[in-house]
Amino acid sequence: MGIEKKLAEKKDRIVRRWVDQLLDTYGAGNFFKKQKDKFANPVGSTLSVGLKDLYAAILEGPDLENIHKPLDDIIRMRAVQDFTPSQAVSFIYQLKVIVKEELSKDKEVDAADMGQLSEFESRIDRVSLRAFDIYMECRERLYQVKINEMRSGRHIITEGAKCPSAMLRESKKRVNG
Repeated sequence: MGIEKKLAEKKDRIVRRWVDQLLDTYGAGNFFKKQKDKFANPVGSTLSVGLKDLYAAILEGPDLENIHKPLDDIIRMRAVQDFTPSQAVSFIYQLKVIVKEELSKDKEVDAADMGQLSEFESRIDRVSLRAFDIYMECRERLYQVKINEMRSGRHIITEGAKCPSAMLRESKKRVNG
């Protein structure tokens, strides 16, 4: 049996582990894992769906046509969060480790199957390079927005501004003493 067929059979287990490891990179990982409502937990939902679609696209073959949308959704989210570039894209490399661990547990996988794994890992490497490109595009856009705000003077209006809920809390504190 080919390696890709084995990986397709193990898809649910591999994706579940991949999602768990990615959600662990967030401080509130348990919340993201337990809360299944996509409106109460948009981060967890986007990451879960994105990784499932991304894994399916990697399995499809060497052309990787369908990776852009799920990868873009995940990387855009991580680009605006407090991650270094390497932290933002490292989840892709975690897939290699998970796949090797899952295949090593399978007694039907032999040395020939493991030899075919290099093609799959090569796809993962190409996905990681594309992820870094997307990350850098997002960061460049963020910095361009900041520059445009500085030039226009809009940053003066919003600098030090508080959200309405914070202003309401402060008002209640002043009234209640």
